Amino acid sequence: MNPPYLRIAEALRERILSGSLRPGQPVPSTRRIVAEWGVAMATATKALAELRNQGLVQVLPGVGTVVAERPDGGAGDDPVDTPVAQRQAPIVQCAMRIADAEGLEAVSMRRIAAELEVAPMSLYRHVAGKEDLLLLMREAAFGDVPLPAVEEGSWREQLELAATALWSVYRRHPWLARTLSLTRPHPGPNQLQYSEWNLRVLSGLGLDTRTVFLVHLTLFNLVHGSAASLEAEVTEQTATGVDPDRWMRRMNDRGVALIGSGAYPFSARIFLDPVVDFDLDELFASSLATVLDGVEARVARS
Repeated sequence: MNPPYLRIAEALRERILSGSLRPGQPVPSTRRIVAEWGVAMATATKALAELRNQGLVQVLPGVGTVVAERPDGGAGDDPVDTPVAQRQAPIVQCAMRIADAEGLEAVSMRRIAAELEVAPMSLYRHVAGKEDLLLLMREAAFGDVPLPAVEEGSWREQLELAATALWSVYRRHPWLARTLSLTRPHPGPNQLQYSEWNLRVLSGLGLDTRTVFLVHLTLFNLVHGSAASLEAEVTEQTATGVDPDRWMRRMNDRGVALIGSGAYPFSARIFLDPVVDFDLDELFASSLATVLDGVEARVARS
């Protein structure tokens, strides 16, 4: 049987070759390896050294150990020659993992440096600061769910596909809504793929330019607005350990007493109906269908 460090190296090698860990992404740090495999720090260090010897990972100064480009990827062996985006990738991915799990407030350069096991000041060689980092995180998030290369289906099916894909991005990254402003946009290539998709579809419906623009913003704002409560829920659950179902059960008696007091007959008829349940994904799907019904009616009148 191979020694533990070789077994760990082989497991990480499989992740790299399968694409689970992509070029530029950080590999588990020695501390994470110790926690995941229950080995000594020296064993974790030897496992990463083995991957370096195989040319599968490289150490970027101030960043940490990342997956190396494949031999045909054109990257040089000198970390100085590594493209800026590749050097930034481990920092951005680490920040996103923290924000996904704990909310945006948990993200700091010091926390990221601790996760990557580097000096905090070294990160500023690759990222100007937290504001710059948030822009990079946002752009990376929008790239998580790319739209298909081939457009198929009716105009309504294509708009539904784009909106649903965008919703899944917000769902995956609950902090994303807080980094975006409809009135102060700062788009990047990944975000613009959604705009380009919607504008292409809407431009073929015979609508005037301003209507195309407003419908596009309506669709985007539907997703963005629906996602506004996602980070608050993650942060609240992390802080209190109380999930939405438990919270609703705690509030049930008070809510039933208030709504059932007789002062709110219509609220009582709807909210106290046992078939009524709140689900954010269902609410989004219903809202999207309603908006697309409106678009369809407007197209019919044009």
